[in-house]
Amino acid sequence: MRRRTLFVGGVAVLATRRMALAQPARKVARVGWLGWLGDTSPTRSVPLDALRSGLADLGWKEGDNLALEIRSGDRAQALGLTEELVRANVDVIAAQGPMGVFARAHTGATPLVFSINGDPVEAGLVASLARPGGNLTGITALATELAGKRLELLKSALPSITRVAALANDRHPGRRIEHTESLAVAERLGLKLTYYPVVAPPDFGAAFAAIARDSTSALVAYTDNLINGQAKAIAEFATRQCLPAISGWAEFAQAGNLMSYGPNYRDFYRHVAKYVDKLLRGGKPADLPVEQPTRFELVVNLKTAKAIGITIPQSLLLRADEVIA
Repeated sequence: MRRRTLFVGGVAVLATRRMALAQPARKVARVGWLGWLGDTSPTRSVPLDALRSGLADLGWKEGDNLALEIRSGDRAQALGLTEELVRANVDVIAAQGPMGVFARAHTGATPLVFSINGDPVEAGLVASLARPGGNLTGITALATELAGKRLELLKSALPSITRVAALANDRHPGRRIEHTESLAVAERLGLKLTYYPVVAPPDFGAAFAAIARDSTSALVAYTDNLINGQAKAIAEFATRQCLPAISGWAEFAQAGNLMSYGPNYRDFYRHVAKYVDKLLRGGKPADLPVEQPTRFELVVNLKTAKAIGITIPQSLLLRADEVIA
């Protein structure tokens, strides 16, 4: 009886092994990441970390059912890096900031999820926010009401301001919309808003000199990767000039500027993971509307306020999500 039992057990083990060999191999999703290294921002690893975290929460584990193909570069490298990912047969490409704009014509039929600060329609990424209409979809941090809100926050922090500098990447899609909204709010608040364009890091020196020459009393920086990458330089200039400065990402205030108001940077890129997940599960980019954040955070840097000699009203501090003391 013992020999028979062992024999039956052996047959069962053998049968189990054969069944396992006959099972098709588990499909591993392949996701390409196009990171943006066109600036010197210390936060440039945050988007990839947030994407990984978001995918893990949705059941995609590296080394199990997910493989990440990671490429990072700038505008000049975007074409080659995109073609590398397409040749690697990735299922979806997730692109950070302007890399989505630079890559859009080179993805073939591969779905791409973009994450930009600007207007994806103006950038040529989609036909409309509601109906993308191609193989691209994603998220944008552009919300026209934010531009005016930042001016209102500056006025709340320092009611005496009259002249505000608008510092912006002149090539940024969405800059026109943001400036139009800012002009309307500036007029309502009794502010004179002057536009100072930049298109590359070397341009900031001339822009700073012009802002200082014009006796500006505050600064609003329209959010994009070029501005984010120069947040520390802007902070150093604004502190020397005793200018309250505001932009979109929390990192702007954390770099030494007075305030920021906009989406949470990490949450923004975690949301990219939701799009990637939908596409990996059979969704079509053309059917996934472009989304915009609905929750925003205010960060106030009290160290900077002290350095430039202003007192932040208690009412404004109570509204802040983060106070840097």
